[in-house]
Amino acid sequence: MQTTQIGIIGLAVMGRSLALNMADHGFIVGGYNRSREVTGTLIKEHPHKNFIPFYDLKELVESQERPRKFLIMVKAGKPVDMVIDQLIPLLDEGDMILDGGNSFFEDTRRREKNLKEKGIYYFGTGVSGGEMGARFGPSIMPGGEKEAYEHIAPILEAISAKAQGEPCCAYMGPDGAGHYVKMVHNGIEYADMQLIAEAYLLLKYAGGFTNQELADIFTEWNEGELKSYLIGITAGIFREKDDFADGELVDYILDSAGQKGTGRWTSLESLKQGVNVSMITAACNARIMSNRVEGRKEAKELIESPKQRLVSDKAKFQEKVRKGLYTAKIAAYAQGFDLLLHASSEYGWNLDYGKIASIFRAGCIIQAEFLDDITRAFEKNRDLKNLMMDSFFREKINMGQESLRDILGPGIQNGIPVPAMSQAVAYIDAFRGTPVGANLIQAQRDCFGAHTYERTDREGIFHHDWRFEHE
Repeated sequence: MQTTQIGIIGLAVMGRSLALNMADHGFIVGGYNRSREVTGTLIKEHPHKNFIPFYDLKELVESQERPRKFLIMVKAGKPVDMVIDQLIPLLDEGDMILDGGNSFFEDTRRREKNLKEKGIYYFGTGVSGGEMGARFGPSIMPGGEKEAYEHIAPILEAISAKAQGEPCCAYMGPDGAGHYVKMVHNGIEYADMQLIAEAYLLLKYAGGFTNQELADIFTEWNEGELKSYLIGITAGIFREKDDFADGELVDYILDSAGQKGTGRWTSLESLKQGVNVSMITAACNARIMSNRVEGRKEAKELIESPKQRLVSDKAKFQEKVRKGLYTAKIAAYAQGFDLLLHASSEYGWNLDYGKIASIFRAGCIIQAEFLDDITRAFEKNRDLKNLMMDSFFREKINMGQESLRDILGPGIQNGIPVPAMSQAVAYIDAFRGTPVGANLIQAQRDCFGAHTYERTDREGIFHHDWRFEHE
């Protein structure tokens, strides 16, 4: 039996792509799937001298060099636990299990603790980049025991995307750190996509731009400070012709988008941590509303819509949308990294925010030129409390916030939902702002519940005997 260097368990799209990526880089990869048909199809369609199929899990385990290394690529949740339960009796102390799916970080922490008691290393390994990224170079976020990382680093760093010659893979921290970073990455991705969708709506329904004009605009934007994977593919999408009718495909796609849950996890975790990620939450809510297709159709017939008022100067509006989008993007990333900062303190992970930004520069969905600036910001000041306080981004916020405010007006007047951009403005205003109205809220709480209040002119906790009549 030929010795393998790593085993992939789960050979669907992502598992297959990662297995072939590893094989391309000279690693001897063993592959196993509970369905023999899936394994057989992979061998038939993608034969590779460095990929060895296995139809029995025990034989895959016995083929491994020590310490054994297995990458699980199955659906998050119970299927991961089922695979782990099958592996445990076959493994020895010092062997390693990597979970490359979108597992919830608390599940990863639980599994890592349980396996550590058995002498088995467990790495929650975030992988971003979709099928193409997995096949030719993803961004990889492993978290687990640092002392064991050296055994898997050569493989993971070799297959990862490269940015300026550096691998887009780095050790994140202990237990659930890797999957937490991946969760926040996905939350930022939700916000980024929603902001782009809102820019599209503003340009099309307030600016009156055609799909061809939108394609040209996004192509131009992709050559400047907004350059990113998402802006680039958006330009291409607007040009894509439909297969069944005249015109562009985008106009025939149902106005409803799904989600797999990682954005919601980010939003829920932010409430737990007491961190404002309102833009990510707005993006999740926008997808929820998009799913109510029939209800929206009914409401459209019953609730009056504003009369469309196209802007008078298209070129000027286009530039304002560009500046507004960039400004809102800064706010979205500031929220995501703020959540990482609080989680790092809460869970004792000591996250390296500059390194996190650097591994997002290629391979993943949110890859962008913008991330070079984030990397530099945290390299310059590791203790940076919020991205908007960095001098570079502070200047960009100051230069762009007027445009962001200006484009919200035509959006609201035309009945265009712009929840993420609206939350960007609210976040900036609340972040820099006084007043925020909390003095009145303190008074209300003390009035109806004797919850006390604090004062501006002296130290201490106070309660007022509210003298007006109230029930």
